[in-house]
Amino acid sequence: MEFKKHKILVIDDDEGIVYALNQLFLKDGYSVANAGDAFAGLEILRLENPTIVIMDINMPGMNGLDTLKEIKSNYPALPVVMVTGYGTVETAVRAMQFGAFDYLTKPLDIQQVRKVTADAIARMESIGRVRNSADPFRVEFTDKYELVGKSEQMQNIYKLIGSVSTTPNLTPVLLLGESGTGKELVARAIHGYGADKDQPFVAVNCTAVPEPLLESELFGYEKGAFTGAADRKPGRFETAGHGTIFLDEIGDLSPMLQQKFLRVLQERQFERLGSNETLEVGARFIAATNRDLEEEVKKENFRKDLFYRLDVMVIRLPPLRERKEDIPILAHYFLSKYSERFRKRITGFSEDAIRMLSALPYPGNVRKLENIVERAVIMAKQGVITSRVLGDTANQQSNSEVKRDSGNFAEARRRAIDNFERSFVTEALKKYQGNVVAAARSSGMTRQNFQRLVSKHGINANDFRIKS
Repeated sequence: MEFKKHKILVIDDDEGIVYALNQLFLKDGYSVANAGDAFAGLEILRLENPTIVIMDINMPGMNGLDTLKEIKSNYPALPVVMVTGYGTVETAVRAMQFGAFDYLTKPLDIQQVRKVTADAIARMESIGRVRNSADPFRVEFTDKYELVGKSEQMQNIYKLIGSVSTTPNLTPVLLLGESGTGKELVARAIHGYGADKDQPFVAVNCTAVPEPLLESELFGYEKGAFTGAADRKPGRFETAGHGTIFLDEIGDLSPMLQQKFLRVLQERQFERLGSNETLEVGARFIAATNRDLEEEVKKENFRKDLFYRLDVMVIRLPPLRERKEDIPILAHYFLSKYSERFRKRITGFSEDAIRMLSALPYPGNVRKLENIVERAVIMAKQGVITSRVLGDTANQQSNSEVKRDSGNFAEARRRAIDNFERSFVTEALKKYQGNVVAAARSSGMTRQNFQRLVSKHGINANDFRIKS
């Protein structure tokens, strides 16, 4: 087979993973070399000259990240694919910053492994083998950020953070996503994992400051530039230094400020209000919005040239409803956070509580989930949070939630109905102490229909029965 010219080196101490990858690659026509630890892998790499390395992060002795740095220092162009069972933001970002070609999480998906392998080999064929041509990018790392999740969507975002944070500050970033999806957390992670992490991170909410004040806030002003300007004041563009300027809700900028901001982006220069002195901008611009900017451009609410200038590196953050497998992980993360904050010994969630959390619509996304868990920790009177506690928490917020929701009519109506059903069933079960038959009868419903709603919303009737 023509693939035989390509050898794949697998470095992993998990014999099951090694066996599975060997069978896959041999079936696909590649030759394979195996190593159970980093030191053996580095020796095989020196002797056998593989086309691609697939390596676990968690290994005895030298771990995968340190091994990756060693490989990239001697073989900068060699594609290295990292594998881990713990897909956190920090490990993903480190892997990408140290030069990993890609990053996969266990359990491995066969088709994904095949695609990554084919892509890596295609790149090697296009550029050829280059040795000792450059030093790898090295960086010190900051504390972990509250980006939590193991879903494929979040893993891809972690990779993008790692890739973007190695680029110069000249590269702008545009973060798109609904409110509460964590756009500022991503911006802070890009800054915190970058080479200029010790420089300021300056956040500006474009909707929180009135337009006349926003211009002076961004650009700064000279003494006497306008009524009330008693002294010179540097603006955010200036105080950010070589750090990061995060402009949240960029889609709400006025046309005048859009035009001025475009000039700053293009020329990397600005003047304080009332001054002719030109100052340089050394910071990276990260803009974020929950608006559909392409649609806003069509409506002529947002400048086309500004959109294209920002549309260099775009990161789209998925709503929580599209990554529901992350809900239990996030819930336990927030449970630990608020249990410690409020000094309460809450050890976990009941199974029905997790089912209820997974069934909620989350119009406020991760922020909404955090609020629910925070309140549940406050309200909980025992060591485990049950669906009853969660039901009380979610129902208290459901009425105002419909008013705040900016989704379309059909979605808003569906969420309102779900909230009503959950609240109605919870109150009925509470009144009749978990007696489904009595609760159904008082509601004018058949027991089957009432039980259907109980199951639909992950409610456990036993939680409402008085314990003797």
